Amino acid sequence: MRDAYHEELDAISDNLVEMARFVGSAMGRATTAILDADLKLAESVIEGDDKVDQMHRDLENSAIALLARQQPVATDLRIVVTSLRMSADLERSGDLAQHVAKVARLRFPDSAVPRDLQATILEMGQLAQRLMAKAAEVIITKDVELAMQLEHDDDAMDSLHRNLFRHLMDDRWKHGIETAVDVTLLGRYYERFADHAVSVARRVVYLVTGEHADEFEPEPAPES
Repeated sequence: MRDAYHEELDAISDNLVEMARFVGSAMGRATTAILDADLKLAESVIEGDDKVDQMHRDLENSAIALLARQQPVATDLRIVVTSLRMSADLERSGDLAQHVAKVARLRFPDSAVPRDLQATILEMGQLAQRLMAKAAEVIITKDVELAMQLEHDDDAMDSLHRNLFRHLMDDRWKHGIETAVDVTLLGRYYERFADHAVSVARRVVYLVTGEHADEFEPEPAPES
């Protein structure tokens, strides 16, 4: 009976990893769609969000059933409750990838991103994928040090986000209000996606240590 119980706990973790990888891939494909004005790819990302929603519902149902049947305590309880919160972060990340794809669909057959900002958007998309891939690795390994690194990795996304706004506020901006709105929204979507990846990692810190990430203090390295 206990073996089955722990298999169910492991399955919840596996489902979180699958969700993280799926939404990371979705954001990568949405980025390609927005830069290449690829309507077919954009539609596939939009339709694929239904799968993320279903994964979220399935994980919620599994976690709630486990709580009802097994009444876990201590670390096991943290696993279940924290997994529910991580699932919500990942579901929202899928929505953000879908939002990027919807902008691509809205502006088709044109690209929503001016040529002089395409490199920045590409970099934001690639960084978003890397952050989510690292969040998936943190879920697998329960590596607290790696989880804490994501907070610093996210600084690069914040820097790219600020760079977008510098372009938008520049007196030489010549792409019009509609494009400015699109770029503003896209920047926000990528920035929030990265925040959700960081949030997932921070929740793993709590899962492992019982302390919130902003309260956790790593043990000092032993003196040589």
